[in-house]
Amino acid sequence: MQRYFPILDWGRTYRRATLGNDLLAALIVTIMLIPQSLAYALLAGLPAQVGLYASIAPLLLYTVFGTARALAVGPVAVASLMTAAAVAPLAAEGSAAYLGAAVALAFLSGLLLLAMGLLRLGFMANFISHPVISGFITASGLLIAAGQIPQLAGLSVRGETLPDLVIAITEKLPQASLITLLIGLPVLAFLFWTRSRLKGTLMRLGQSAKLAGVMTRAAPVVAVAATTLASWGFGLSGRVPVVGEIPGGLPVPVLPPFDLALWKQILVPAALISLVGYVETISVAQTLAAKRRQRIDPDQELVALGVANIGSAVSGGFPVTGGFARSVVNFDAGAETPAAGAFTAIGMALATLFLTPLLFHLPKATLAATIIVAVLSLVDFGALRRTLAYSRSDFAAMLATILVTLVAGVEAGISAGVALSIGLHLWRSSRPHVAVVGQVPGTEHFRNVARHNVVTAPGILSIRIDESLYFPNARFLEDRLLEALAEQPGLRHVVLICAAVNVIDSSALETLEDMNARLKDGGVSLHLSEVKGPVMDKLARSPFLHELTGQVFLTQYDAMIALAPEVTQTCHDAARCETARAAR
Repeated sequence: MQRYFPILDWGRTYRRATLGNDLLAALIVTIMLIPQSLAYALLAGLPAQVGLYASIAPLLLYTVFGTARALAVGPVAVASLMTAAAVAPLAAEGSAAYLGAAVALAFLSGLLLLAMGLLRLGFMANFISHPVISGFITASGLLIAAGQIPQLAGLSVRGETLPDLVIAITEKLPQASLITLLIGLPVLAFLFWTRSRLKGTLMRLGQSAKLAGVMTRAAPVVAVAATTLASWGFGLSGRVPVVGEIPGGLPVPVLPPFDLALWKQILVPAALISLVGYVETISVAQTLAAKRRQRIDPDQELVALGVANIGSAVSGGFPVTGGFARSVVNFDAGAETPAAGAFTAIGMALATLFLTPLLFHLPKATLAATIIVAVLSLVDFGALRRTLAYSRSDFAAMLATILVTLVAGVEAGISAGVALSIGLHLWRSSRPHVAVVGQVPGTEHFRNVARHNVVTAPGILSIRIDESLYFPNARFLEDRLLEALAEQPGLRHVVLICAAVNVIDSSALETLEDMNARLKDGGVSLHLSEVKGPVMDKLARSPFLHELTGQVFLTQYDAMIALAPEVTQTCHDAARCETARAAR
């Protein structure tokens, strides 16, 4: 029970001091989440109250099932954008069918995540490389920011790609509303200033770092309150787009539409949202847990995130995941257990009951500015430069993901990213690093002849394989050995150093058997050295070891002592080793 209900673990040690810290963190996150939940619902093309609904049940459920102590689950920018991209082609925005499709998307995402968790498939997220995820989030941030520019200008413009958005905004820019701009642009400037300067300014004025942080996080609420009062006081509701009437009351439990045709259409988007959401969630959770030397269970996080999404759907919400910014705020505010999320849910429920009538006059431009400031923090062009300096192939995958996302849309972008991640993995593993090695003078160590000053024995090829052997790379190794055989007519022994080989599958075993026979026909013996125990156990269950023309040595040094004692023994003395090399 404790495995699937982690609350039974941390709940036993819950104390009054912990309660105080969780309550304070919940208060700060609630202040931050109210404007964000409204904004992300509008970003997904849904009524504003749906964002509030998606911030109640998921938080309560994650409290019961989650293992990350400081993770804050709820609506996030990337999932909202992906929801809009998935649902917009299926129904008209604002219609009951649109909302139903979004609810079904959350429900199906939850089912997929829950099934993956119960089947312990958390490792599947490892097939998306970090550069690809970073590139996708950067591109999504740019798309989201660009998509909110029309709201700042009072324009009605939609587009799934950056070129579409730029063209549409350029064409309609003359129709921009000056009054809307006079609301949105100052809010945008204010939020940028508070994010970068307010905390330092308050601390210089004598405020504590904790209080300054709380006041900085409350800046969006200040912007919402000020612009709502201005809109109401100056009677701007008919001249600028406002949120309008938000139904009060708690969400009523509903079931998603069980339309098989609809589910087929949203299956792929649901899988992509699940995968991206889980990768983002687990990355944030592990980062924060490591700072406190805590541990999370990746497979249980799948269960918790799945249940949270099902809860969001049943309460009329849309897909949710672990938010980076909110989780960091939750952590910094001192949240010690997932109970902080439950208290945040209570705060959001109270807001849904009592604050919704006050938000009628809230300008949509204010929410657009809130989204732009939030998502631009996700844009990391510096990662491109760092990745290029380290790995050109990873840089190519990251850049391709960004470009495809911007030009073809979020679904195509993440699909291309997943394909690139898997493709790069297969390409790298199909071409393992193979090194010819020799003995370091005066030692029992063997290193790459291309990198170190080492000694090799005539007629012996010692080759190290730095990868497990399986069907994609077996032929590569065979070609490498046959090439060496053709280049060295006097070759008598080939020693495969298997220190880095963790697995030899059936295809690779057949390749080894074939190589053993070919080398035997050429008068060359095949030897193995430093074979790991589990690999040796599997080889022992095949006829390969009986047919092997050479031997299996415990270490490479043992192999060289047996095959070339005159050179290997001499190399115990560095000076003699130089003489032996000169004689060769």
